[in-house]
Amino acid sequence: MKYKAEIDVMPLDALLDPQGKAVTNSMKNIGLAEITGVRVGRHIRLFVDADSKELANEKVDAACLKLLSNQIMESYTFDLQEA
Repeated sequence: MKYKAEIDVMPLDALLDPQGKAVTNSMKNIGLAEITGVRVGRHIRLFVDADSKELANEKVDAACLKLLSNQIMESYTFDLQEA
């Protein structure tokens, strides 16, 4: 069976986010000063073939841990659905 994973990788809250800070500061310039605390991350979509949802979940988790995120600086979440 084929599954689709939607993965969000974000910088850890304890770390500085220069991109997020730049976007937050730019909000004032376009008249949206009430928007604050912007954090910029990545969104990744992938497909995985697996015999079960549990196995697909394990494969996506392994991909996130080993390649798609840096555990020292980032956290990740994902949603897994049948494709």
